[in-house]
Amino acid sequence: MSVLATKHSWRAIALVSVVVFTYATVLVKLSRDWWSDENYSHGLLVPFIIGYILWSQRAKFATERARPSVLLGGLAIAVALFALWTGVAGAELYTQRMSLVLLVAGIVVYFGGFAFLRLILVPLLLLVLAIPIPAIVFNKIAFPLQLFASRVAVWSMTVVGIPVLRQGNVIEMKPLNSFTTKKLEVVEACSGIRSMMTLITLAVVFAYFTHPRSDDSSGPRGRLRTYGFLRSSIIVLSAVPIAILTNATRVSGTGILSHYYGTGVADGFFHSFSGWAIYVVAFLMLFGIGWILDRFKPRLPKPVQKQNKVIDEYSSSERAVAAAGGVVPAEGIE
Repeated sequence: MSVLATKHSWRAIALVSVVVFTYATVLVKLSRDWWSDENYSHGLLVPFIIGYILWSQRAKFATERARPSVLLGGLAIAVALFALWTGVAGAELYTQRMSLVLLVAGIVVYFGGFAFLRLILVPLLLLVLAIPIPAIVFNKIAFPLQLFASRVAVWSMTVVGIPVLRQGNVIEMKPLNSFTTKKLEVVEACSGIRSMMTLITLAVVFAYFTHPRSDDSSGPRGRLRTYGFLRSSIIVLSAVPIAILTNATRVSGTGILSHYYGTGVADGFFHSFSGWAIYVVAFLMLFGIGWILDRFKPRLPKPVQKQNKVIDEYSSSERAVAAAGGVVPAEGIE
């Protein structure tokens, strides 16, 4: 190992140590939330996925030319540290945790530039998706989803001829062979936000690892117009309606089975099994969307294909002449 490489390694180790020491309390609390909060239990796998992505891109990091932006990178670092201070002073965990994302982005821009930042955009996005959102925002999202799931369940039960009454997110029904009505409450855990956060994270990972590597264009604006970017955007955005619809289907199935077999199925084996089954169905739907997009992938215009074919012919001719020890004619290359 060269002296320069050793110097850079020690610099990286020292920098990581400083960041970990500064955010030690934040990282410990975040790990506890991942372990205890089922809505963000997927966060336990996110560090390993991020590590694998960074490791798989090590060749790009080695060949990418560093163009440090001291001004913008330093400004991002300063803002991140200020956000950490305000988050600690105001006891706002989300601000503290998001400051870590901004700090990492600022450090990368400070030492490597925006080209390196582009290489870690997906890991940063995964980290953001693993950070629990504030409770006030969570409740604003969860309660409408509870109402939507209960409405769909009541509609489904009415279609199959089951008498049912809904009051908010509470479904009142009369099971078979029962003389009293029973109530099913679509609680926060059944709102679908848990599966939504997990499915969005899964969609990002799926879109990244199935991204067409040959689909590239020069410049950031050019990449935004590529098929690969459009495909990834559609897959990630489709995770939201897929999660909502699959969860509503799960609640509907629970309501119908509760009518025939009693409300005990809402807390029994079916409830746990259906939760896992929903993830499988949702992922298959994501896979299906990716397959459909690849099936109808737009092809290159014919002139471009013809030009590429001519270039390939010239390349093959050059290789043949070179193998025979000859010289490539000047008029054969343009």
